[in-house]
Amino acid sequence: MHHVPGPYDTLAGVYEWLVPDQLLTPQGTVDAYAQVVETLDAGARILDCAAGTGQLAVGLALHGYDVVASDASAAMVARTKALATQCGVDVPAVTCEWESLGRQGWQGSFDAVFCVGNSIAHAGPEPRRRAALATMRSVMRDGGLLVVTSRNWDLLRAQGSGLQVAHHLTQRAGDRALVIYGWNLPDGTDQPLHADVAVALIADSGTVTTAAERLECWPFSDRQLDADLRAVGLTPQSSTYTDEVERYLVTARRLDVQDRAMSGTKGARTS
Repeated sequence: MHHVPGPYDTLAGVYEWLVPDQLLTPQGTVDAYAQVVETLDAGARILDCAAGTGQLAVGLALHGYDVVASDASAAMVARTKALATQCGVDVPAVTCEWESLGRQGWQGSFDAVFCVGNSIAHAGPEPRRRAALATMRSVMRDGGLLVVTSRNWDLLRAQGSGLQVAHHLTQRAGDRALVIYGWNLPDGTDQPLHADVAVALIADSGTVTTAAERLECWPFSDRQLDADLRAVGLTPQSSTYTDEVERYLVTARRLDVQDRAMSGTKGARTS
């Protein structure tokens, strides 16, 4: 049977070219989320449900957390497993789309769920994005923390469609590559944005080898994300969003006791 590559399967082998230097190691990735990680109890059970190449999941495991990793890309999961083996930590990793999280036997079992790397934009339009967030909530325990990162899509919209070519070559372990993005912005928020991502690897001989993929994203605003979290029964806790920032981090908690208390107050809204 012919295998049809899923999202990021082609980019999985060159993904390190798409991330900043700090996120190239497990320790560096954990350090990038220190403001959240420092709030977690020692030994907390954590799900990284957009694990990518596994840097965050493995980094958390190296810090003593009980970590499970999942990703919709089989190629990314393979990289996560390889990194865990290389670093000598046990990180169970499964190929799993968000809508299938509830079928893994994980109901109510995680102290924290990470969905970072701007991943939630791939879920689909609002109904599917909310369905994904709802399944993440379902695998969290009462009081559990959800951590989401996103691009500031309003900034990208302001730039408009077109090519975005890196201003300089990226170097990784002596190798060189040029990263190119092609943005095709939709007219409405119910239509997908198409992002053409290309990594052109440049050999010393001048030969160029390119890995490229077209990805679909559904842009949303920070206010929409806040509304999505509330709609699925999560209580937003913090946000690093400002109008000028390119990427931001949001946290929210599953607070079942508060949900029950609020359910008796029809139309109540948290400011």
